[in-house]
Amino acid sequence: MSDAAKATGRLDQLFAFLLEAEKLKSVTRATPVHDGSRRENSAEHSWTLALYALVLAEEAAPGVDPLRAVKMLLIHDLVEIDVGDVPIHSAGGAAHGSAEIQSAESAAAKRIFGLLPKDLGDDLQALWEEFEAAETPTAIYAKSLDRVQPVLLNQLSGGGSWLDYDVTWDQLQTRVGTKVARGLPAVWDWVQTKIRPWFSARGL
Repeated sequence: MSDAAKATGRLDQLFAFLLEAEKLKSVTRATPVHDGSRRENSAEHSWTLALYALVLAEEAAPGVDPLRAVKMLLIHDLVEIDVGDVPIHSAGGAAHGSAEIQSAESAAAKRIFGLLPKDLGDDLQALWEEFEAAETPTAIYAKSLDRVQPVLLNQLSGGGSWLDYDVTWDQLQTRVGTKVARGLPAVWDWVQTKIRPWFSARGL
């Protein structure tokens, strides 16, 4: 095979992946946008988190690579093209981390990253797996951002998915707060001062 043919074949694979990724714009999340006018889509969520990773880098723990976190967050929800959004508060908080969902997301990652040339596909697959495991400082940072952004959108929109799922303060702390505080304790302290009155006013 000529070099030109190889280059063309690689471009075919790169764009096959990129065009597949466009489908993330059609995946609707449980969280509304800031003004409550509609639901956020997963592509918007991913872009916003990449921006969070850059802007909040000064809050990151030692050992965090903010640019690597940006990469993680740009790809972390691509699996939702196949699986859809699984809200953190759905099924009493049990659905999101279930074995069934994890297995489905793993299969989706292999399919989607498998569209790429093997070298790049393997790199992105490993990056996605690092994010999911949440064991490295960078993955913990990225996971904390992933949890905190919907909280702020719910607060801005007047309750959002908290209303849909009858979320209490204790549930929010268990399902979200502990994960945010793991990587961004000062950020969670700040966020709590903003959202606690909403729950207090409703006796939640």
